[in-house]
Amino acid sequence: MSELVRRTLFAVVAAPLTIAVIYIGDAPLATLLSVVAAIGAWEFCRMARAAGSEPFDGAAIVLAAAAPLAVHGIHNYRLAITPTHIAVVILAVFAATIVWRGTERRPLMAAATTLFGVAYVSMIAYVYAIRYHDYVVDARGGTALVMLPVVLTWGTDIGAYAFGRLMGRRKLMPSVSPGKTVAGAIGGMLSAIVICTVYVFGVLRPAAQLALTVTGIIVFAVVVSVVGQIGDLAESLVKREAKVKDSSSLLPGHGGILDRIDSLLFVLPVAVLLLNALLIPALV
Repeated sequence: MSELVRRTLFAVVAAPLTIAVIYIGDAPLATLLSVVAAIGAWEFCRMARAAGSEPFDGAAIVLAAAAPLAVHGIHNYRLAITPTHIAVVILAVFAATIVWRGTERRPLMAAATTLFGVAYVSMIAYVYAIRYHDYVVDARGGTALVMLPVVLTWGTDIGAYAFGRLMGRRKLMPSVSPGKTVAGAIGGMLSAIVICTVYVFGVLRPAAQLALTVTGIIVFAVVVSVVGQIGDLAESLVKREAKVKDSSSLLPGHGGILDRIDSLLFVLPVAVLLLNALLIPALV
């Protein structure tokens, strides 16, 4: 079976299931995000080890898995998690280097990669935050809102690939990602604007009774597109240092979880800020 066929079959199965879980929301969505975060943390630790660090894999996986569940608990059960709790976790990881890494096994690098890996992959929990945005009134609207940054990220990737193939000559950052071009980056941004316009008027307004102004559409699309491309380059940088092609071989034809969500990990928190500033009720 060719790689393209495997990629297509996986996407045909995974995409509808993921959208269905987003629609259901609540504990099933938190659980899915927890599993994704845990696998992402494992992949990040795997690459960090290949790059010469010795992160605390188990701690990273558990803490990353806990992040979406904590967001669910805060939203539904008024779970009280304060910055002090986070500070204690950070100090506990740092303290663990005294016993389990010592002076000879790069203790600062171990603590830093563990904590950064947890923070990085935990950004997936923002899916839950968008699903239950203050303006969302039902499951249909929440799903439509979550899919807005997701669709724009996909659209940017497709547009960048198409424009890069057709017109790409000047490389964007060849030392990090040789295949990316300046034309592709601009094409991805233009594609995002078109897709955002169609999505807002064709999906978001009727499904969620929410909208963006024309200026809001352009700002949201451009920022999401740029941030998504930065996220892709960031993971490419990690893989370059680790000297690996993919974050893992877990997904048929797609590499690893991080290879699929690298852009989204950058996009989601930025999308929350933009939605809070730009989202308006649609006039129906």
